[in-house]
Amino acid sequence: MSPKKVAFQGERGSFSEVAAKELVGNDIIPIHCETFEAVFELVESRRAILGVIPIENSLIGSIHKNYDLLLEHDLKVVGETQARVQHSLIALPNASLSRIKQVYSHPAALDQCRDFFKKHPRLEPVTYYDTAGAVKMLAEKKLDNTAAIARPYAAEIYKMKIMKKSIEDEKSNYTRFLLLGRTQPGFQGRAKTSIVFSMKNQPGVLFKALSVFALRDIDLTKIESRPVRKKAWQYNFYVDFAGSIKEQHVKKALDHLSEITHFIRILGSYPMRVVRD
Repeated sequence: MSPKKVAFQGERGSFSEVAAKELVGNDIIPIHCETFEAVFELVESRRAILGVIPIENSLIGSIHKNYDLLLEHDLKVVGETQARVQHSLIALPNASLSRIKQVYSHPAALDQCRDFFKKHPRLEPVTYYDTAGAVKMLAEKKLDNTAAIARPYAAEIYKMKIMKKSIEDEKSNYTRFLLLGRTQPGFQGRAKTSIVFSMKNQPGVLFKALSVFALRDIDLTKIESRPVRKKAWQYNFYVDFAGSIKEQHVKKALDHLSEITHFIRILGSYPMRVVRD
């Protein structure tokens, strides 16, 4: 079987590439994109077979842009994975910590390493568009007085040195990634389903909507609301729950939900994954 083209946001060595290999396998053709929109467009136009996007972080919360893009594009969620965020201080092979003055990384990564910067006040954090991109930039410009914060895999990709490992503040920091495709393949085992729906803003309507799951003992794992464009104070509700659309009690819940909402869409029904280190 030939390697699959998998699109993700960020440079080679990014967290999303690691998630892509976890979801699809090591034998992939990675396609790095500058934006999340490009990931969706590449898969939709068949220039990539699959796409990987982060959807939420256990500390920062939801990535709202990607929730909006799920609704804007006609793709299916076909898988998920959860990976612990591990940050390393990375520099050129001949660099020494005593000479480092600036540390580049994505704003979120810098914020997740605040304790490290408190212990090393002479180091100046500098924001950059991408964690792995910061490592790539240092490698290309040969900046021996500068370091980057990224996943250890980025050091391997760009042949750099890991100066310090696990410098993140919280060890219980995880990011959930979704795998996107054009069609919904079959699978065996426990399932999770993602849907989005909207309804008129009336008293008790959200309670009624969620009760269709409670009445059937369906476990809701995530609820997110996003504004409806061009309709002030109207919202789309994104819900993840344990179960497959092929199960009878899930089918009945979704049929019931469709009766009390004016819009509902199944984003995907896919294998449930557990948290991994």
